[in-house]
Amino acid sequence: MAGRFGWFVLLFSLAIPAVAAGKPGAITGYVRSVTGVPQMGAIVEVLGSAGALRVLTDDHGFYSASGLLPGIYSVRVTAASFLPSIREQLGVRPGGSLLVNVTLNTLFEAIQLGAPRGPADDDDWKWTLRSVSNRPVLRLQDDGTPVLVADHDSNDRELKGSLAFVAGSPSDGYGSGSDMRTAFSVEHSVFSTGTLELEGNVGYHDGSSTTVLRTSYSHKMANGSEPEVAFTLRRLAAPDVNLRNASLQALSLTTADKIMLGDVLELRFGSELQTIQFMGRVNAFRPFGSAAMHLGPNTIVEYKYASSLPDARLEKGFDSAPADLSESEPKVSMAAYQAGVQRSQHQEVAVSRRQGKTNIQVAAYVDRVSNPALTGVGDVAAENGEVLPDLYSGTFTYQGRDLETSGMRVVLQRKLLSDLTATLDYAYGGVLDLSHADAELQNAREWMQNERRHSIAAKFSGTVPRSKTRWIASYRWVNGSALTPVDMFNTSAGRSDPYLNVFLRQPLPGTGFLPGKMEAIVDLRNLLAEGYEPVIGQDGRTVYLVQAARSVRGGVAFTF
Repeated sequence: MAGRFGWFVLLFSLAIPAVAAGKPGAITGYVRSVTGVPQMGAIVEVLGSAGALRVLTDDHGFYSASGLLPGIYSVRVTAASFLPSIREQLGVRPGGSLLVNVTLNTLFEAIQLGAPRGPADDDDWKWTLRSVSNRPVLRLQDDGTPVLVADHDSNDRELKGSLAFVAGSPSDGYGSGSDMRTAFSVEHSVFSTGTLELEGNVGYHDGSSTTVLRTSYSHKMANGSEPEVAFTLRRLAAPDVNLRNASLQALSLTTADKIMLGDVLELRFGSELQTIQFMGRVNAFRPFGSAAMHLGPNTIVEYKYASSLPDARLEKGFDSAPADLSESEPKVSMAAYQAGVQRSQHQEVAVSRRQGKTNIQVAAYVDRVSNPALTGVGDVAAENGEVLPDLYSGTFTYQGRDLETSGMRVVLQRKLLSDLTATLDYAYGGVLDLSHADAELQNAREWMQNERRHSIAAKFSGTVPRSKTRWIASYRWVNGSALTPVDMFNTSAGRSDPYLNVFLRQPLPGTGFLPGKMEAIVDLRNLLAEGYEPVIGQDGRTVYLVQAARSVRGGVAFTF
Protein backbone atom coordinates (compact mmCIF):
# COMPACT_ATOMS: atom_id res chain seq x y z
CA MET A 1 0.00 0.00 0.00
CA ALA A 2 2.87 2.32 0.85
CA GLY A 3 4.30 1.67 -2.63
CA ARG A 4 1.05 2.85 -4.18
CA PHE A 5 1.27 6.07 -2.21
CA GLY A 6 4.83 6.55 -3.46
CA TRP A 7 3.67 6.25 -7.08
CA PHE A 8 0.89 8.72 -6.30
CA VAL A 9 3.37 11.29 -5.00
CA LEU A 10 5.48 10.87 -8.16
CA LEU A 11 2.50 11.29 -10.46
CA PHE A 12 1.26 14.14 -8.24
CA SER A 13 4.46 16.13 -8.80
CA LEU A 14 4.57 15.40 -12.53
CA ALA A 15 0.97 16.53 -13.00
CA ILE A 16 1.60 20.19 -12.24
CA PRO A 17 0.03 21.96 -15.21
CA ALA A 18 1.92 24.40 -17.28
CA VAL A 19 -0.49 27.10 -16.14
CA ALA A 20 1.65 27.37 -12.98
CA ALA A 21 4.36 29.02 -15.02
CA GLY A 22 3.61 32.60 -14.10
CA LYS A 23 1.00 34.54 -15.89
CA PRO A 24 1.60 38.28 -15.51
CA GLY A 25 -0.29 40.09 -12.75
CA ALA A 26 -0.96 43.69 -11.82
CA ILE A 27 -0.94 46.14 -8.90
CA THR A 28 -3.54 48.91 -8.98
CA GLY A 29 -4.98 51.41 -6.53
CA TYR A 30 -5.75 55.02 -5.61
CA VAL A 31 -3.49 57.67 -4.09
CA ARG A 32 -5.24 60.21 -1.84
CA SER A 33 -4.47 62.67 0.92
CA VAL A 34 -5.66 62.10 4.50
CA THR A 35 -8.77 64.18 3.70
CA GLY A 36 -9.64 61.92 0.76
CA VAL A 37 -8.57 64.24 -2.07
CA PRO A 38 -7.24 62.30 -5.13
CA GLN A 39 -3.61 63.12 -5.98
CA MET A 40 -3.04 63.50 -9.73
CA GLY A 41 0.52 63.08 -11.07
CA ALA A 42 1.89 61.17 -8.06
CA ILE A 43 4.85 58.94 -8.95
CA VAL A 44 4.26 55.26 -8.16
CA GLU A 45 7.32 52.99 -8.30
CA VAL A 46 6.82 49.20 -8.22
CA LEU A 47 10.07 47.58 -7.09
CA GLY A 48 10.79 43.88 -7.62
CA SER A 49 13.65 41.47 -8.17
CA ALA A 50 13.53 42.12 -11.92
CA GLY A 51 13.79 45.89 -11.53
CA ALA A 52 11.48 48.88 -11.13
CA LEU A 53 8.35 50.00 -12.98
CA ARG A 54 7.25 53.66 -12.74
CA VAL A 55 3.71 54.92 -13.45
CA LEU A 56 1.76 58.13 -12.75
CA THR A 57 -1.69 58.59 -11.23
CA ASP A 58 -4.52 60.05 -13.32
CA ASP A 59 -6.92 62.86 -12.40
CA HIS A 60 -8.81 60.45 -10.09
CA GLY A 61 -5.62 59.46 -8.28
CA PHE A 62 -5.75 56.01 -9.91
CA TYR A 63 -2.66 54.08 -11.03
CA SER A 64 -2.14 50.69 -12.67
CA ALA A 65 1.10 48.71 -12.97
CA SER A 66 0.49 45.67 -15.19
CA GLY A 67 2.64 42.94 -16.74
CA LEU A 68 4.22 41.99 -13.41
CA LEU A 69 5.71 38.52 -13.04
CA PRO A 70 4.54 36.55 -9.97
CA GLY A 71 6.61 37.44 -6.93
CA ILE A 72 7.10 39.85 -4.03
CA TYR A 73 7.06 43.62 -4.70
CA SER A 74 7.30 46.95 -2.89
CA VAL A 75 5.32 50.06 -3.87
CA ARG A 76 6.82 53.54 -3.27
CA VAL A 77 4.67 56.67 -3.82
CA THR A 78 5.99 60.23 -3.96
CA ALA A 79 4.22 63.50 -4.67
CA ALA A 80 4.97 67.19 -4.26
CA SER A 81 4.29 68.57 -0.74
CA PHE A 82 3.86 65.07 0.71
CA LEU A 83 6.10 62.64 2.53
CA PRO A 84 7.02 59.47 0.58
CA SER A 85 5.00 56.36 1.41
CA ILE A 86 6.11 52.76 0.91
CA ARG A 87 4.29 49.40 1.06
CA GLU A 88 6.42 46.25 1.33
CA GLN A 89 5.99 42.47 1.02
CA LEU A 90 3.20 42.60 -1.59
CA GLY A 91 2.67 39.20 -3.17
CA VAL A 92 1.50 39.10 -6.79
CA ARG A 93 0.05 35.79 -7.94
CA PRO A 94 -0.12 34.53 -11.53
CA GLY A 95 -2.88 36.36 -13.36
CA GLY A 96 -3.95 38.14 -10.18
CA SER A 97 -4.67 41.81 -9.52
CA LEU A 98 -3.64 43.34 -6.19
CA LEU A 99 -5.42 46.50 -4.97
CA VAL A 100 -3.13 48.77 -2.91
CA ASN A 101 -4.54 52.15 -1.88
CA VAL A 102 -2.06 54.67 -0.49
CA THR A 103 -2.74 57.67 1.76
CA LEU A 104 -0.11 60.45 1.70
CA ASN A 105 0.72 62.68 4.66
CA THR A 106 2.33 66.08 4.86
CA LEU A 107 5.07 66.67 7.42
CA PHE A 108 2.66 68.61 9.65
CA GLU A 109 0.08 65.80 9.56
CA ALA A 110 2.71 63.15 10.34
CA ILE A 111 3.72 64.77 13.63
CA GLN A 112 0.16 65.10 14.91
CA LEU A 113 -0.89 62.73 17.67
CA GLY A 114 -3.92 61.55 15.73
CA ALA A 115 -4.30 62.08 12.00
CA PRO A 116 -7.86 62.64 10.81
CA ARG A 117 -9.57 59.97 8.73
CA GLY A 118 -11.15 60.95 5.48
CA PRO A 119 -14.36 59.60 4.03
CA ALA A 120 -12.47 57.59 1.46
CA ASP A 121 -10.55 55.75 4.19
CA ASP A 122 -13.78 54.92 6.00
CA ASP A 123 -15.18 53.49 2.78
CA ASP A 124 -12.12 51.29 2.32
CA TRP A 125 -12.44 50.04 5.90
CA LYS A 126 -15.96 48.75 5.17
CA TRP A 127 -14.51 46.42 2.56
CA THR A 128 -11.96 44.89 4.91
CA LEU A 129 -12.99 41.56 6.48
CA ARG A 130 -10.45 40.37 9.01
CA SER A 131 -9.86 36.80 10.20
CA VAL A 132 -7.64 35.24 12.86
CA SER A 133 -5.66 33.48 10.13
CA ASN A 134 -4.76 36.79 8.39
CA ARG A 135 -6.12 35.39 5.16
CA PRO A 136 -6.22 37.69 2.10
CA VAL A 137 -9.68 39.03 1.32
CA LEU A 138 -11.44 39.91 -1.91
CA ARG A 139 -13.03 43.17 -2.99
CA LEU A 140 -15.25 43.76 -6.01
CA GLN A 141 -14.34 46.64 -8.29
CA ASP A 142 -16.99 48.81 -9.93
CA ASP A 143 -17.08 46.45 -12.93
CA GLY A 144 -17.60 43.41 -10.69
CA THR A 145 -14.05 42.08 -11.09
CA PRO A 146 -12.68 40.50 -7.87
CA VAL A 147 -9.23 41.63 -6.79
CA LEU A 148 -7.06 40.82 -3.79
CA VAL A 149 -6.91 43.49 -1.10
CA ALA A 150 -3.56 43.83 0.63
CA ASP A 151 -3.91 43.94 4.41
CA HIS A 152 -1.45 46.51 5.70
CA ASP A 153 -2.90 46.56 9.19
CA SER A 154 -1.81 43.04 10.20
CA ASN A 155 1.04 44.54 12.18
CA ASP A 156 -1.00 47.22 13.94
CA ARG A 157 -0.83 45.12 17.08
CA GLU A 158 2.83 44.19 17.41
CA LEU A 159 2.21 42.49 20.75
CA LYS A 160 -0.60 39.98 21.32
CA GLY A 161 -1.18 37.66 24.24
CA SER A 162 -3.57 35.45 26.13
CA LEU A 163 -3.81 34.11 29.66
CA ALA A 164 -6.09 31.29 30.85
CA PHE A 165 -6.74 29.75 34.27
CA VAL A 166 -8.17 26.25 33.85
CA ALA A 167 -9.35 23.71 36.46
CA GLY A 168 -10.03 20.04 35.75
CA SER A 169 -7.81 17.38 34.22
CA PRO A 170 -8.23 16.30 30.57
CA SER A 171 -8.19 12.67 31.88
CA ASP A 172 -5.90 11.31 29.17
CA GLY A 173 -3.76 9.15 31.44
CA TYR A 174 -0.16 9.82 32.38
CA GLY A 175 1.19 12.87 30.60
CA SER A 176 -1.95 14.98 30.74
CA GLY A 177 -1.95 18.39 32.35
CA SER A 178 -2.45 19.21 36.01
CA ASP A 179 -5.98 19.72 37.33
CA MET A 180 -5.06 23.32 38.30
CA ARG A 181 -2.94 25.16 35.77
CA THR A 182 -2.21 28.38 33.94
CA ALA A 183 -1.82 28.62 30.18
CA PHE A 184 -0.35 31.68 28.46
CA SER A 185 0.89 32.85 25.08
CA VAL A 186 2.70 36.00 23.93
CA GLU A 187 3.26 36.90 20.28
CA HIS A 188 5.42 39.77 19.04
CA SER A 189 6.04 40.99 15.49
CA VAL A 190 9.71 41.40 14.57
CA PHE A 191 10.78 43.61 11.63
CA SER A 192 7.23 43.40 10.13
CA THR A 193 7.93 39.99 8.50
CA GLY A 194 8.84 37.87 11.53
CA THR A 195 6.88 36.60 14.51
CA LEU A 196 8.31 35.57 17.86
CA GLU A 197 5.99 33.57 20.13
CA LEU A 198 6.20 32.11 23.63
CA GLU A 199 3.61 29.65 24.93
CA GLY A 200 3.39 27.85 28.25
CA ASN A 201 1.29 25.61 30.44
CA VAL A 202 2.19 25.40 34.13
CA GLY A 203 0.35 23.34 36.74
CA TYR A 204 0.86 22.60 40.43
CA HIS A 205 -0.88 20.17 42.79
CA ASP A 206 0.09 18.53 46.12
CA GLY A 207 3.79 19.22 45.76
CA SER A 208 4.08 18.02 42.14
CA SER A 209 4.27 20.19 39.06
CA THR A 210 3.88 19.95 35.30
CA THR A 211 5.50 22.42 32.94
CA VAL A 212 5.38 22.79 29.17
CA LEU A 213 7.13 25.74 27.48
CA ARG A 214 7.36 26.42 23.76
CA THR A 215 9.09 29.25 21.93
CA SER A 216 9.00 29.71 18.17
CA TYR A 217 10.13 32.11 15.47
CA SER A 218 8.65 32.32 11.96
CA HIS A 219 9.67 34.55 9.07
CA LYS A 220 8.00 35.42 5.77
CA MET A 221 10.55 35.39 2.97
CA ALA A 222 10.37 37.48 -0.19
CA ASN A 223 9.86 34.33 -2.31
CA GLY A 224 6.73 33.35 -0.34
CA SER A 225 8.44 30.78 1.88
CA GLU A 226 7.55 30.81 5.62
CA PRO A 227 10.26 28.95 7.61
CA GLU A 228 9.65 28.34 11.31
CA VAL A 229 11.78 26.96 14.13
CA ALA A 230 10.49 26.05 17.60
CA PHE A 231 11.84 24.65 20.87
CA THR A 232 9.55 22.81 23.29
CA LEU A 233 10.46 21.83 26.86
CA ARG A 234 8.21 19.44 28.76
CA ARG A 235 8.50 18.16 32.32
CA LEU A 236 6.05 15.98 34.28
CA ALA A 237 6.30 14.56 37.78
CA ALA A 238 6.81 10.83 38.40
CA PRO A 239 3.57 8.79 38.24
CA ASP A 240 4.36 6.95 41.50
CA VAL A 241 6.68 7.66 44.43
CA ASN A 242 8.00 4.06 44.22
CA LEU A 243 9.26 4.52 40.66
CA ARG A 244 12.73 6.02 40.39
CA ASN A 245 13.81 8.12 37.41
CA ALA A 246 10.22 8.03 36.15
CA SER A 247 9.64 11.76 35.76
CA LEU A 248 9.20 12.68 32.11
CA GLN A 249 11.52 15.29 30.62
CA ALA A 250 11.50 15.99 26.89
CA LEU A 251 13.18 18.58 24.67
CA SER A 252 11.96 19.01 21.08
CA LEU A 253 13.35 20.96 18.13
CA THR A 254 10.85 21.53 15.33
CA THR A 255 11.55 23.04 11.92
CA ALA A 256 8.90 23.66 9.27
CA ASP A 257 8.46 25.52 6.00
CA LYS A 258 5.76 26.30 3.45
CA ILE A 259 6.26 26.93 -0.26
CA MET A 260 3.66 27.93 -2.85
CA LEU A 261 4.49 27.09 -6.47
CA GLY A 262 2.36 29.42 -8.52
CA ASP A 263 -1.35 29.07 -7.78
CA VAL A 264 -1.29 25.30 -8.22
CA LEU A 265 0.90 23.46 -5.73
CA GLU A 266 1.38 24.19 -2.02
CA LEU A 267 4.07 22.29 -0.11
CA ARG A 268 4.35 22.05 3.69
CA PHE A 269 7.13 20.05 5.28
CA GLY A 270 9.20 19.80 8.42
CA SER A 271 10.44 17.53 11.18
CA GLU A 272 10.63 17.27 14.95
CA LEU A 273 13.62 15.90 16.83
CA GLN A 274 12.82 14.78 20.39
CA THR A 275 15.10 13.83 23.24
CA ILE A 276 13.10 12.02 25.92
CA GLN A 277 14.26 11.18 29.45
CA PHE A 278 11.95 8.62 31.07
CA MET A 279 13.40 5.57 32.87
CA GLY A 280 16.31 5.98 30.49
CA ARG A 281 16.97 8.10 27.43
CA VAL A 282 15.51 7.74 23.96
CA ASN A 283 15.53 9.90 20.83
CA ALA A 284 12.71 10.20 18.31
CA PHE A 285 12.68 11.73 14.83
CA ARG A 286 9.22 12.70 13.52
CA PRO A 287 9.00 14.06 9.95
CA PHE A 288 5.79 15.47 8.49
CA GLY A 289 4.66 17.02 5.24
CA SER A 290 1.86 17.62 2.77
CA ALA A 291 1.39 18.52 -0.87
CA ALA A 292 -1.84 20.18 -1.97
CA MET A 293 -2.72 20.62 -5.64
CA HIS A 294 -5.34 23.29 -6.44
CA LEU A 295 -7.18 21.96 -9.49
CA GLY A 296 -9.44 25.02 -9.46
CA PRO A 297 -10.90 27.61 -7.12
CA ASN A 298 -13.13 24.96 -5.51
CA THR A 299 -11.18 21.67 -5.75
CA ILE A 300 -8.04 20.52 -3.90
CA VAL A 301 -6.21 17.18 -4.00
CA GLU A 302 -3.87 16.66 -1.05
CA TYR A 303 -1.34 14.10 0.18
CA LYS A 304 -0.31 14.08 3.86
CA TYR A 305 2.35 12.28 5.86
CA ALA A 306 2.46 12.50 9.66
CA SER A 307 4.45 10.70 12.35
CA SER A 308 2.60 11.93 15.46
CA LEU A 309 -1.02 12.21 16.52
CA PRO A 310 -2.68 15.62 16.01
CA ASP A 311 -3.32 17.82 19.03
CA ALA A 312 -6.86 17.28 20.32
CA ARG A 313 -7.35 21.06 20.63
CA LEU A 314 -7.24 21.41 16.83
CA GLU A 315 -10.86 20.30 16.75
CA LYS A 316 -11.98 23.53 18.40
CA GLY A 317 -9.55 25.87 16.68
CA PHE A 318 -7.01 28.09 18.38
CA ASP A 319 -9.35 31.06 18.01
CA SER A 320 -11.91 29.42 20.31
CA ALA A 321 -9.86 27.24 22.67
CA PRO A 322 -6.49 27.95 24.29
CA ALA A 323 -3.83 25.54 23.07
CA ASP A 324 -3.13 22.87 25.67
CA LEU A 325 0.50 21.94 25.11
CA SER A 326 0.27 19.14 27.67
CA GLU A 327 -1.77 17.11 25.17
CA SER A 328 1.03 17.02 22.60
CA GLU A 329 3.51 14.19 22.16
CA PRO A 330 5.65 12.41 23.25
CA LYS A 331 3.30 9.84 24.78
CA VAL A 332 4.94 7.18 26.93
CA SER A 333 3.78 3.90 28.47
CA MET A 334 5.29 1.00 30.40
CA ALA A 335 5.29 -2.79 30.06
CA ALA A 336 7.20 -5.07 32.45
CA TYR A 337 8.98 -1.99 33.83
CA GLN A 338 10.23 -1.15 30.32
CA ALA A 339 9.32 2.29 29.02
CA GLY A 340 7.86 2.61 25.54
CA VAL A 341 7.41 5.70 23.36
CA GLN A 342 4.43 5.82 21.02
CA ARG A 343 5.53 6.00 17.38
CA SER A 344 3.18 6.61 14.48
CA GLN A 345 3.06 6.71 10.69
CA HIS A 346 0.12 8.12 8.78
CA GLN A 347 -0.37 8.56 5.03
CA GLU A 348 -3.47 10.05 3.50
CA VAL A 349 -4.84 11.12 0.12
CA ALA A 350 -7.85 13.46 0.19
CA VAL A 351 -9.99 15.26 -2.36
CA SER A 352 -11.88 18.34 -1.14
CA ARG A 353 -14.48 20.31 -3.06
CA ARG A 354 -16.62 23.33 -2.27
CA GLN A 355 -20.06 23.79 -3.75
CA GLY A 356 -21.73 26.98 -2.57
CA LYS A 357 -22.17 26.72 1.20
CA THR A 358 -21.25 23.03 1.25
CA ASN A 359 -17.76 21.53 1.62
CA ILE A 360 -17.13 17.85 0.82
CA GLN A 361 -14.03 15.74 1.48
CA VAL A 362 -13.28 12.13 0.58
CA ALA A 363 -10.06 10.57 1.92
CA ALA A 364 -8.23 7.23 2.12
CA TYR A 365 -5.50 6.56 4.67
CA VAL A 366 -2.98 4.02 5.96
CA ASP A 367 -1.92 4.05 9.65
CA ARG A 368 0.66 2.27 11.76
CA VAL A 369 1.04 2.90 15.51
CA SER A 370 3.58 1.08 17.69
CA ASN A 371 3.52 1.11 21.50
CA PRO A 372 0.12 2.87 21.52
CA ALA A 373 -0.54 4.68 24.82
CA LEU A 374 -4.10 3.64 25.76
CA THR A 375 -6.17 5.44 28.39
CA GLY A 376 -7.60 3.63 31.42
CA VAL A 377 -9.93 4.64 34.25
CA GLY A 378 -9.62 3.33 37.78
CA ASP A 379 -7.47 3.22 40.90
CA VAL A 380 -4.24 1.39 40.04
CA ALA A 381 -0.61 1.53 41.15
CA ALA A 382 2.57 1.38 39.11
CA GLU A 383 4.02 -1.38 41.28
CA ASN A 384 3.20 -4.16 38.78
CA GLY A 385 5.24 -2.41 36.07
CA GLU A 386 2.35 -2.37 33.57
CA VAL A 387 0.61 0.98 34.06
CA LEU A 388 1.48 4.64 34.52
CA PRO A 389 -1.12 6.30 36.77
CA ASP A 390 -1.96 9.97 36.40
CA LEU A 391 -1.54 12.02 39.57
CA TYR A 392 -4.57 14.23 39.05
CA SER A 393 -7.51 12.56 37.29
CA GLY A 394 -7.85 8.93 38.42
CA THR A 395 -6.83 7.70 34.95
CA PHE A 396 -3.77 5.75 33.80
CA THR A 397 -1.83 4.85 30.66
CA TYR A 398 -1.56 1.25 29.43
CA GLN A 399 0.60 0.03 26.56
CA GLY A 400 -1.43 -1.64 23.80
CA ARG A 401 -0.57 -3.91 20.92
CA ASP A 402 0.72 -2.41 17.67
CA LEU A 403 -2.01 -1.22 15.31
CA GLU A 404 -1.82 -1.43 11.52
CA THR A 405 -4.84 -0.44 9.49
CA SER A 406 -6.21 1.31 6.41
CA GLY A 407 -9.48 3.12 6.05
CA MET A 408 -11.50 5.88 4.45
CA ARG A 409 -13.37 9.05 5.45
CA VAL A 410 -16.19 11.17 4.05
CA VAL A 411 -16.87 14.65 5.48
CA LEU A 412 -19.82 16.89 4.64
CA GLN A 413 -19.93 20.42 6.08
CA ARG A 414 -22.61 23.02 5.40
CA LYS A 415 -23.21 26.51 6.71
CA LEU A 416 -26.90 26.50 7.67
CA LEU A 417 -27.04 30.08 8.93
CA SER A 418 -24.55 32.91 9.32
CA ASP A 419 -23.91 31.75 12.90
CA LEU A 420 -24.60 27.99 12.58
CA THR A 421 -22.50 25.29 10.86
CA ALA A 422 -23.26 21.56 10.67
CA THR A 423 -20.69 18.83 9.94
CA LEU A 424 -21.22 15.12 9.28
CA ASP A 425 -18.23 12.74 9.37
CA TYR A 426 -18.20 9.05 8.38
CA ALA A 427 -15.09 6.89 8.85
CA TYR A 428 -14.30 3.21 8.35
CA GLY A 429 -11.07 1.69 9.60
CA GLY A 430 -9.29 -0.49 12.13
CA VAL A 431 -9.22 -0.17 15.92
CA LEU A 432 -7.76 -2.11 18.84
CA ASP A 433 -10.32 -4.15 20.75
CA LEU A 434 -10.40 -6.88 23.42
CA SER A 435 -11.33 -10.33 22.11
CA HIS A 436 -11.84 -11.78 25.60
CA ALA A 437 -14.32 -10.50 28.19
CA ASP A 438 -13.16 -9.90 31.77
CA ALA A 439 -9.49 -10.06 30.80
CA GLU A 440 -6.92 -9.30 33.47
CA LEU A 441 -5.17 -5.97 33.11
CA GLN A 442 -1.64 -7.40 33.13
CA ASN A 443 -2.63 -9.80 30.29
CA ALA A 444 -5.01 -7.54 28.39
CA ARG A 445 -2.38 -6.79 25.74
CA GLU A 446 -2.35 -10.43 24.69
CA TRP A 447 -6.11 -10.37 24.05
CA MET A 448 -6.04 -7.25 21.89
CA GLN A 449 -6.57 -7.54 18.16
CA ASN A 450 -7.33 -5.34 15.17
CA GLU A 451 -11.01 -5.01 14.34
CA ARG A 452 -12.84 -3.06 11.62
CA ARG A 453 -15.36 -0.47 12.81
CA HIS A 454 -17.74 2.12 11.35
CA SER A 455 -17.89 5.57 12.95
CA ILE A 456 -20.37 8.40 12.38
CA ALA A 457 -20.01 11.85 13.95
CA ALA A 458 -22.36 14.83 13.89
CA LYS A 459 -21.03 18.22 14.97
CA PHE A 460 -22.75 21.60 15.24
CA SER A 461 -21.01 24.89 15.99
CA GLY A 462 -22.09 28.49 16.10
CA THR A 463 -22.52 31.71 18.04
CA VAL A 464 -25.55 32.84 20.04
CA PRO A 465 -26.41 36.29 18.57
CA ARG A 466 -27.14 38.30 21.71
CA SER A 467 -24.90 36.72 24.32
CA LYS A 468 -22.07 36.09 21.79
CA THR A 469 -21.61 32.60 23.24
CA ARG A 470 -19.45 30.42 21.00
CA TRP A 471 -20.35 26.74 21.23
CA ILE A 472 -19.46 23.37 19.74
CA ALA A 473 -21.50 20.20 20.33
CA SER A 474 -20.58 16.82 18.84
CA TYR A 475 -21.42 13.14 19.15
CA ARG A 476 -19.36 10.30 17.63
CA TRP A 477 -20.92 6.83 17.42
CA VAL A 478 -19.01 3.56 16.83
CA ASN A 479 -20.74 0.32 15.82
CA GLY A 480 -18.99 -1.79 18.44
CA SER A 481 -16.51 -1.81 21.29
CA ALA A 482 -13.12 -0.20 20.65
CA LEU A 483 -10.09 0.89 22.68
CA THR A 484 -8.82 3.36 20.08
CA PRO A 485 -10.74 5.86 17.90
CA VAL A 486 -11.54 5.16 14.26
CA ASP A 487 -9.41 7.43 12.03
CA MET A 488 -7.33 8.80 14.91
CA PHE A 489 -5.27 11.08 12.60
CA ASN A 490 -8.31 12.95 11.31
CA THR A 491 -7.60 16.70 11.07
CA SER A 492 -10.52 17.59 8.80
CA ALA A 493 -13.51 19.73 9.71
CA GLY A 494 -15.24 16.53 10.91
CA ARG A 495 -12.73 15.79 13.63
CA SER A 496 -14.32 15.33 17.06
CA ASP A 497 -13.69 13.45 20.30
CA PRO A 498 -15.53 10.13 20.83
CA TYR A 499 -19.13 10.19 22.07
CA LEU A 500 -20.89 13.30 23.49
CA ASN A 501 -18.85 16.51 23.87
CA VAL A 502 -19.77 20.14 24.54
CA PHE A 503 -17.53 23.21 24.41
CA LEU A 504 -18.62 26.73 25.44
CA ARG A 505 -16.83 30.06 25.43
CA GLN A 506 -18.78 32.97 26.93
CA PRO A 507 -17.58 36.60 26.79
CA LEU A 508 -17.71 38.31 30.18
CA PRO A 509 -18.21 42.01 30.90
CA GLY A 510 -14.89 43.81 31.00
CA THR A 511 -13.49 45.95 33.75
CA GLY A 512 -11.71 49.26 33.60
CA PHE A 513 -8.40 48.02 35.01
CA LEU A 514 -8.10 44.85 32.84
CA PRO A 515 -7.08 45.31 29.18
CA GLY A 516 -8.45 43.18 26.36
CA LYS A 517 -11.42 40.86 26.75
CA MET A 518 -12.32 38.19 29.29
CA GLU A 519 -14.17 34.94 28.61
CA ALA A 520 -15.38 31.90 30.55
CA ILE A 521 -14.54 28.43 29.16
CA VAL A 522 -16.39 25.14 29.72
CA ASP A 523 -15.09 21.90 28.13
CA LEU A 524 -17.07 18.64 28.62
CA ARG A 525 -15.82 15.39 27.09
CA ASN A 526 -17.60 12.04 26.86
CA LEU A 527 -20.31 13.48 29.06
CA LEU A 528 -22.26 10.19 29.25
CA ALA A 529 -19.16 8.06 30.09
CA GLU A 530 -19.63 5.73 27.11
CA GLY A 531 -17.22 3.18 25.66
CA TYR A 532 -15.80 1.92 28.98
CA GLU A 533 -14.37 -1.63 28.51
CA PRO A 534 -13.99 -3.53 31.86
CA VAL A 535 -10.80 -5.42 32.81
CA ILE A 536 -9.73 -6.98 36.10
CA GLY A 537 -7.03 -5.14 38.02
CA GLN A 538 -4.26 -6.78 40.03
CA ASP A 539 -6.22 -6.48 43.28
CA GLY A 540 -9.35 -8.01 41.74
CA ARG A 541 -11.20 -4.73 41.33
CA THR A 542 -12.66 -3.69 37.98
CA VAL A 543 -10.96 -0.95 36.01
CA TYR A 544 -11.67 0.22 32.46
CA LEU A 545 -9.89 0.85 29.17
CA VAL A 546 -11.50 3.65 27.16
CA GLN A 547 -11.24 5.65 23.96
CA ALA A 548 -11.85 8.82 25.94
CA ALA A 549 -12.52 9.25 29.66
CA ARG A 550 -15.22 11.56 30.92
CA SER A 551 -13.80 14.92 31.97
CA VAL A 552 -15.13 18.31 33.00
CA ARG A 553 -12.94 21.39 32.70
CA GLY A 554 -13.57 25.07 33.05
CA GLY A 555 -11.79 28.35 33.53
CA VAL A 556 -11.34 31.97 32.56
CA ALA A 557 -9.32 33.30 29.62
CA PHE A 558 -7.98 36.81 28.98
CA THR A 559 -7.00 38.03 25.52
CA PHE A 560 -5.09 41.26 25.00
